[in-house]
Amino acid sequence: MIRQLSRRGFVRLAGASFSVAAGMGLAACGGSSEDVTPADGASDGAQTSGTFRTLDQIKEDGTIVIGVFSDKAPFGYVDDSGTYQGYDIEFAERLAADLGVQIEYVATDPANRVPFLESNKVDIILANFTVTDERAEKVDFSLPYMKVQLGVVSPDAAVITDVAELEDGKQLIVAKGTTAETFFSENYPNIELQKYDQYADAYNALLDGRGDAFSTDNTEVLAWATENPGFTVGIDALGDEDTIAAAVAKGNETLLQFIDDEIVALADERFFHADYDKTLAPVPPGGSHRWSPRAYGASSR
Repeated sequence: MIRQLSRRGFVRLAGASFSVAAGMGLAACGGSSEDVTPADGASDGAQTSGTFRTLDQIKEDGTIVIGVFSDKAPFGYVDDSGTYQGYDIEFAERLAADLGVQIEYVATDPANRVPFLESNKVDIILANFTVTDERAEKVDFSLPYMKVQLGVVSPDAAVITDVAELEDGKQLIVAKGTTAETFFSENYPNIELQKYDQYADAYNALLDGRGDAFSTDNTEVLAWATENPGFTVGIDALGDEDTIAAAVAKGNETLLQFIDDEIVALADERFFHADYDKTLAPVPPGGSHRWSPRAYGASSR
């Protein structure tokens, strides 16, 4: 049975060694006047060639360019009014407010997160970015601020409750460049994967019946199933417990240090649970919420 994890259970998951919980008010979420629409992609702030912008250069320019998801609730999405919302957006808004600059959002797909940093199209990626050794060879990750596992959602008429069911001639939908793609490719090579560039296309494939199930982080599939009657998250905690972090271009030490310092300070302010209360707690009303904000002290890096 899928159970609901209370806020107290959520806090307990963070562990006694981590300084996180709910608390202070946030800078207003919802994007600034410098937002770009998901279709825009180009950045006026970050460079598209040469080297990354340092913290001082960003301050001087007065704008920070942050790559986020536009279609991945509850982390990063665009609401009906065209405004960016979500857990990562709250964090982005606070970073910009504390830095004293405006935000320019650039919508990214999962596979573009590393290339956007390598090409200096964005200054920071805040897009539910799971830390892996392979990615860490190409970008620099901040201290983690959340932990998650994979989940699998499927139609009510044929709910997948065990990975073994997917090996019986079924097709699993995944987004390219995600930990779900890597996990199933490496651990379950017999499962046939349907791969899509964008999350919206992947979910549409599930809605249209082109695949038997879809896998990504449990946070998203639980939220999506809540908004789409007829679908159930039959597997809500799969694989290793991963950490989510911000990322910057390789070698951008000044910007990385600023983000790390912010994460430590915001943990002390109990920011991440306030962010949870606003963006993650409302969805879904049922389900095993096996994710948790995590903010380390500086010595834990």
